Amino acid sequence: IPTYAFVAFQGMFAIITPALISGAVVGRIKFKSYIAFITLWSLIVYAPVCHWVWGGGFLTGEALDFAGGTVVHITSGISALAILVFLGKRKGYGVDVIKPHNVTLTLIGTGLLWFGWFGFNAGSALAANEIAALAFITTFVAPAAAGLSWMAAEWWGTGKPTALGFATGILAGLVAITPAAGFVTPMAAIAIGVIAGFVCYSAVMMKGKLGYDDSLDVFGVHGVGGTTGALLTGVFATVGAAGLLSGNSHQLFLQFEGAAITMVYAVVCTIGIGFVLDKTLGLKVSVSEENIGLDQTQHGEKGYNF
Repeated sequence: IPTYAFVAFQGMFAIITPALISGAVVGRIKFKSYIAFITLWSLIVYAPVCHWVWGGGFLTGEALDFAGGTVVHITSGISALAILVFLGKRKGYGVDVIKPHNVTLTLIGTGLLWFGWFGFNAGSALAANEIAALAFITTFVAPAAAGLSWMAAEWWGTGKPTALGFATGILAGLVAITPAAGFVTPMAAIAIGVIAGFVCYSAVMMKGKLGYDDSLDVFGVHGVGGTTGALLTGVFATVGAAGLLSGNSHQLFLQFEGAAITMVYAVVCTIGIGFVLDKTLGLKVSVSEENIGLDQTQHGEKGYNF
């Protein structure tokens, strides 16, 4: 593809990855500190990992990552969990019931995400060819399967399936198929989606027991989903690479190695960045600012004026 198109495409990856972390810190972080954080994080965490995996680094040709399971989702998911060390919990978390603002908009947003993900994954073929078409169809079936498996798990666990759970399951499937999209068959993609739905649901349900406040389940969906997808790529890969089921058990080891190295590096760097910013700019807003709301205290406006 033309160089400018490649630059723009990779620029979108670089923009969306640190933005994912914002979902974990909603309502607690100073805006100026968030800007400083994502700037430093993009340079110190995202850029090196991206080059390790896609730019000729030591993971290139080793760990398979078609469209960003490791580069995008593992880095952002594990970093979201790490930064919560400095931010703690939202006021009332674990005591008050914090309900979703608007489930209808959540479903609309899920549809928009799914639509955009076709470009995210199929576009990673960097050509209009059969691999792009394969990535497109696997990105269609895996989220559908994950949405259903999440809904089934939720129905079994709580007695009621929810639209919010279905939407979250779809997102988990999108995340999990990202590293595998151009390497697996559609049937394997369905299996990845089903597994990811159950695994990510279980991870999110553990959040309360583990005691961390990840507002939009960035770790449970992106961190766990990205890791699940990365490992399952090493199991199901048959197109352009061979996985465990094709007789190449070493690929599963390489997937584990790539995920583990990325996690350790991202956690260490994120904690380092968080420590420096907490000691200089300060990361968390004051109790009074949190009570008033960050729309007003950080930006001087309200989302709604009735």
